[in-house]
Amino acid sequence: HHWRHTKETRLSKFDQMEIEAMLGSYTKVLFVRDPFQRLIATFLQGMGSSPSFSSFVQDVLTSGTHNASVAWKPLVSLCRPCLVQYDYVVMFGFHRQELGHLLRRAGLSVDSLLPKFTDTQVQWTYRWLSEQMFSELSDQQKKKLSRFYRWDLSAFPFSSSYLSD
Repeated sequence: HHWRHTKETRLSKFDQMEIEAMLGSYTKVLFVRDPFQRLIATFLQGMGSSPSFSSFVQDVLTSGTHNASVAWKPLVSLCRPCLVQYDYVVMFGFHRQELGHLLRRAGLSVDSLLPKFTDTQVQWTYRWLSEQMFSELSDQQKKKLSRFYRWDLSAFPFSSSYLSD
């Protein structure tokens, strides 16, 4: 196929048949994270100019999905899970378990390649942070965020997300 010799890297630049041929030749892994945790991480990294988490969330909601930064844009608009049939979906907070499985499936040594993850500590920290940050938001902001990320919440198992109804 001529796509093997092109410098284009965006799938949208190819026709449907070429996309299917390309995607069929790769193992596709998608790393996902609770959208509310993504917002918290973005805010804590100072990627917004807002003084408080509540005002940062308001800025996100005002920007809408079309003008959203990749840092907080809904995952379904970035990774197209309905178009791309991913072989693996790895959830943030379960890296050690899931990456170990992927490495074993690839025939690689888990012990020598897998960094030390502290998944339990990460989950506890984000649960606490989520609770604190969620309490800063108005009921209206909570509802709007749930609507903003509704497709992510439907597509991925974020059942313990603060944004889940």
